[in-house]
Amino acid sequence: MNSCQKYFFTCLLGIAALLGGASPAFAASSAPSLGTASSFAVLSAAPGGGGAVTCTDSTITGDVGSSGFPASVVQTRCTITGAVIAPVSAGVLADFNGAYNALAGQSCDQFLIGTLADITLTPGVYCFAAAATLTGTLTLNGGTNDTWLFKVGTSGTGALTGTNFSMVLNDSASACNVTWWVAQAATMTDSDFKGTILAGAAITATGTAGSPPTPFEGRALAKAAVTLTDVAFVGCEGGSLGGTAHPKCNQGVGNGPEGCDPGNSNQGNPLRSNDELGGVPGAPGRQGGNK
Repeated sequence: MNSCQKYFFTCLLGIAALLGGASPAFAASSAPSLGTASSFAVLSAAPGGGGAVTCTDSTITGDVGSSGFPASVVQTRCTITGAVIAPVSAGVLADFNGAYNALAGQSCDQFLIGTLADITLTPGVYCFAAAATLTGTLTLNGGTNDTWLFKVGTSGTGALTGTNFSMVLNDSASACNVTWWVAQAATMTDSDFKGTILAGAAITATGTAGSPPTPFEGRALAKAAVTLTDVAFVGCEGGSLGGTAHPKCNQGVGNGPEGCDPGNSNQGNPLRSNDELGGVPGAPGRQGGNK
């Protein structure tokens, strides 16, 4: 074998080694994962062992965890169908914080304003720049594998508040595929809530005393305390974090509805879009050029 052949063969081996080895720069990206934190319906992941879960006149179906000692989980006329783990492992806390940070970096498909009452949304990533105060009924249309991500406080601060707020999932959409990332606290009052909340501060869910417990389907995972009162909480098993991206938009006209808003041209109003909602054909430019 002459020197040229040796050099060529050495180069091939080097290329093969590069392609076969693990390289973070070329690793395929994946959706955020809760890892070992995914098994918890309720988790108070406060730093420094400051976790606290308070459950009063409520039921929880699923595991409950706290970063605090066993006494940090307080049950008053509360039934928990699942394990109570306090303190949770360092791995659980790391996985929760990793998922929280990963979701914070997800890009937004569309910014929302208003209460979301009587709004219907397809899968995607929806953001509130600051606080979100929700009332009325939000409807989500999608299939079994579709996901929604709602980010509240993308500007750095913002709490999620729901009062007499309810969610309806159409077709085969799953509450376990709906994620709410919140920069600060999340507070639900008399609200039929669905989805996994990852909150930067406390989570509080309260129903009406003397009435049937208010349903909550999903997860309540917080960097501070979690408090449930008069709530029927059903935890998720499985599900996916993040939001399904919208299809690419054709910014021309004459193609009918595409289910998206080209260029985010609705200026934050989900009821307004340049997409051809009625499928009415338009004029695709001048013929013959400008004259």
